Amino acid sequence: MPARARIESLADPESFREFDRTLVSQDPLKFETYRKRLKEARRGTGAGEAITTGFCRIDGHAAVLLVFDFEFMGGTMGSVVGEKIAHAFEEATRRRLPVVSVTATGGARVQEGMLSLMQMAKVAGAASRHGQEGLAFISILTDPTFGGVTASFASLGDVILAEPGAQIGFVGPRVIAQTTGVIPPKDSHQAETLLQAGLIDLVVPRAELRGVVAYLVGHLRTQEIIANFGRSGKNGHAERPAALTLGKVGKAGKSKPLPAWENVGIARHAGRPTARYYISRMCTQFLELHGDRWGGDDPAIVGGPAELDGQTVFMIAQERGATPEEAAASHGGMAFAQGYRKALRLMRLAAKFGIPVVTLVDTPNAQASFESEQSGIAYALANSLAGMSSLPTPIVAVIIGQGGSGGAVALAVADRVLMLEHAIYSVISPEGAASILYRDVERAATVAEALKLAAHDLLKLGIIDTVVPEPAGGAHSDPDAAADTLKVLLCQALREISAVPPQRLVAMRYDKYRHIGRVGVGWRSLAGRAIGRAAGFVARLVPKRSRPEAETPAP
Repeated sequence: MPARARIESLADPESFREFDRTLVSQDPLKFETYRKRLKEARRGTGAGEAITTGFCRIDGHAAVLLVFDFEFMGGTMGSVVGEKIAHAFEEATRRRLPVVSVTATGGARVQEGMLSLMQMAKVAGAASRHGQEGLAFISILTDPTFGGVTASFASLGDVILAEPGAQIGFVGPRVIAQTTGVIPPKDSHQAETLLQAGLIDLVVPRAELRGVVAYLVGHLRTQEIIANFGRSGKNGHAERPAALTLGKVGKAGKSKPLPAWENVGIARHAGRPTARYYISRMCTQFLELHGDRWGGDDPAIVGGPAELDGQTVFMIAQERGATPEEAAASHGGMAFAQGYRKALRLMRLAAKFGIPVVTLVDTPNAQASFESEQSGIAYALANSLAGMSSLPTPIVAVIIGQGGSGGAVALAVADRVLMLEHAIYSVISPEGAASILYRDVERAATVAEALKLAAHDLLKLGIIDTVVPEPAGGAHSDPDAAADTLKVLLCQALREISAVPPQRLVAMRYDKYRHIGRVGVGWRSLAGRAIGRAAGFVARLVPKRSRPEAETPAP
């Protein structure tokens, strides 16, 4: 697709203003036939170079657009192409604008030798500086995208899109076959293969590309202080659904707690609403992004930007599947390392723009298998815990079903933790605990009570902050009412923390988890020692009064 046609397909009519139109390549190495090839390319395409850059609007959103033209010497990147890319990123940084790039390239321009190769460092550095300023970069990979462009700025997008069937990679399949003697699989470099490998976010048909790009540039931007969550109703108050009983909205609700084992049964009910259902009911828009940019994409965890009550949030959720087929595809919500790496990548993307993160937790546990161990599940969980503890943006976690062990807490390190009334949150399943402690799974019901895994118990222990009331019989009896209730309390929680400066928010989050578990005699003793140390410190600061010397006793 010629560069001009591509620009017309993405930019608003008559909004494109080109940069560096007169900047054209020379022949720095006096390479044979290079000048002739350049003249032919200019005559054939009507373009001055293999890339066109400029300012535009996309659905009303200002942006800087970079578009390659493969018909110009295979879209190769020489010194001038690198210069135009770097300058475009610098202009975007100066103007505080997002960048959208569309690549179609064979890679570095051989006729410029090492000067061409060095453009990789130039453009990667410019893209990095742009990103450090909290500005969005959407990279679109078309057919073909190879070599030094793929291995530099094109792979640094906050979101990476590709067109169906596009051939993408560092070294093309023909070159691999000729240099190594090994013929790659037929679909080795296709966009769909990269999506499965977790290396790109979405494969988007050309007809839908403009809408997806417009959504991203409209939502991936630094957020203003969000103080109006849940205030979209009349008179500035949240609209409360008719199905919601106002008297039940509160930290503990008004209903009588059920026996723990009965809660376990409700939390595991096959008809209980899944994460995707809650997202679709609570959010007006949601764009799912894919991949950990490392080695895979796990359907057990879904995530991406969404609109909640008119505000942008990142929804990140464990999806167990609503049908047997969906459950098999998402392995029952038990994620591999790739899922947690994807979740952390999306959280960091949200933090870049100050967008709040909402996690929905529903998993029996993280994936427990040899394959999971080999993929680094322990490291992925540890990094998720550490990453969330210091993420400089508001986080609200919601336990919507089963919150099992490390697989659950790895998505629940949050400023506010909400828990549906009949969900469960436990160090291990009751059956697992009964097996370990008594070697008798039949004692699971008794152990469930002792584990204090129900919402009301966890509220008393300070593990969670809010119990979300459910319809009589559980969320599956009236999913719409359950989602509407959750939305009200979720917006309330976001409203409470949204105006807190990021540094203070992180400090408060650390303090929150630093003090969990300080109960009982042992902790009272520790507190006593702390008070004693403080008193000693104060005593050292206060000057001692001079005391009269003791009189020498009379002989």
